[in-house]
Amino acid sequence: MKIPKPHKPFSMIREFRLADWFTLANVICGMGALFFILTYLETTDVRQVYFACGLVLAALIFDVLDGRIARWRQKNSGMGRELDSLADVISFGVVPAVIGYGCGMRGFYDCLVLIYFVACGVSRLARYNVTAEALSDNQGKVKYFEGTPIPTSILLVLLMFGAASQGALGESLWFGQVVLAGFRLHPLVLIFAVSGSLMVSRLRFPKL
Repeated sequence: MKIPKPHKPFSMIREFRLADWFTLANVICGMGALFFILTYLETTDVRQVYFACGLVLAALIFDVLDGRIARWRQKNSGMGRELDSLADVISFGVVPAVIGYGCGMRGFYDCLVLIYFVACGVSRLARYNVTAEALSDNQGKVKYFEGTPIPTSILLVLLMFGAASQGALGESLWFGQVVLAGFRLHPLVLIFAVSGSLMVSRLRFPKL
C-alpha cells in the first residue's frame, strides 16, 4: 500500500494566485473595520465609525480587483471562489451588521434583523457557489446574478457613515425607536431586512 506523501510546509500559500492575495486584502480590511467599530463601542469616538466604513469601501475595491485580475490572468480556481465567498461574508455580511449594531441598532428586534441579514448573505453566497457553473457561459463568465450580490451592502455602510457624520447615532439614530412587547426596534434597521431579502430573492441582475 502506497503511503501518501505529507504536504510540504506552506504548500497552500505557494498555490495562491495573484487574485487570491487581493481577496486576502479584502479580509484584512473587513477585520480592521470590525476592530474599529468595537473601539467605537468602547470610546464613542465617532472617527472610529468613519475608519470602519472606509475600510469596508477598501474591501469592496479589493473585491472588484480580485475578480478582474483572475479574469485578466485567466486563472480561476475552486479555492479562489471559496476564499472570495468567505471574505465577502466577513466584509459585506458580518461587518455591516456590526456597524449597524455599533451605530445604535441594539434592541432585541434590531439584533434579530441583523442576524437575519447575515444569514441571508451567507445563504446567497452558498447558492451562488452551487449554481455558478450552471449560470456561466462558454467562457466561464457568469451571465447574471440571482438576488443582489452581497457587496451591495456597501450602501448600508454608506448610510451609517452619513448618520455618523450628522451625529445620528445611538439614541439619536434616524427615525427613532419603537417599543413592541417591551423590546426596542429602530425602524432604520429594516433596511437591513430589505437588503437581506433581496439577496435571497430570485430576481435576476445582469453581471456587468
